[in-house]
Amino acid sequence: MLFSAVIPVYGCRAALPELHRRLTETFSAMTTEYEIVLVNDNCPENSWEVIEELCAKDSHVKGIELSRNFGQQNAILAGLNHCTGEWVIVMDCDLQDRPEEIPRLYAKAQEGYDVVFARRADRQDSKIKLFWASRFYKVYNFATDGTYDGALCNFSVVNKKVIKEYCAMPEQYRDYVMYIKWLGFRTTAIDVEHNARFEGESSYTFQKKVNLAIELLTSQSDKMLRLVVGLGFGMTLLSFIAIILIVIQYFIADVDPGWSSIVASNFLIGGLTIMTIGMVGIYVGNIFVQTKDRPKFVIRQILNDDSEER
Repeated sequence: MLFSAVIPVYGCRAALPELHRRLTETFSAMTTEYEIVLVNDNCPENSWEVIEELCAKDSHVKGIELSRNFGQQNAILAGLNHCTGEWVIVMDCDLQDRPEEIPRLYAKAQEGYDVVFARRADRQDSKIKLFWASRFYKVYNFATDGTYDGALCNFSVVNKKVIKEYCAMPEQYRDYVMYIKWLGFRTTAIDVEHNARFEGESSYTFQKKVNLAIELLTSQSDKMLRLVVGLGFGMTLLSFIAIILIVIQYFIADVDPGWSSIVASNFLIGGLTIMTIGMVGIYVGNIFVQTKDRPKFVIRQILNDDSEER
């Protein structure tokens, strides 16, 4: 098998037939050895019915149904564990990633790269989404001492040896792009056209995005904890200076220190204490989730499967 396209499916039921048609046209012009792996992440629109129909009429389509919603990253992982291609294409189901770009990504990989990401040259997203995304990546790069390019997306062509190492990683919290880059294989990116969604809106609500940001920041770096330690040291130093000034003021100016400053200081210190405990709690919670070592996904059924799990 030369190519495997792994596509997590959540929403965009109406886009699946068009996605299948365009992928089939793209792969057929390149090879007969390909598979399209559609992973249904318990889509509320019952996209599994469409996947069953596609599997019934096309043996190149492999359908994977998860037992419940495990999230996009784990749906991708499920597909990667059950694909057989020498080269794996990961992409979204909403047709914002254009199947017609696959030959360009693969051609770039033939120049000696193990991973080729698509860089969205002109993202078709709202200005608000773009604003918050850019802010997050600035914070992420600061927290991890990295240089992550926020224009990169899941759309990529990756060699199977990279996929094997990615699937072997034990982390419960993961991000496909960031962890693939972390593996250190020869990686590059090319600019691609980014389309508008075929239908509907993204399933990532603001709350989901906030939770995802916290998970990524705390699962890949301890810099936030070190910042809290530095903040605590700074507050302690300022407190000692304030005490000295108050004592000097009392003996020289004979002025009683104001209660308002004491109350304000208590509120400030209390708030910082709660924030610090919360930060530590997030890291402890991550450790708790990791040590439980639960499966990252559970598969209800697979259609047209002739592979062994990685």
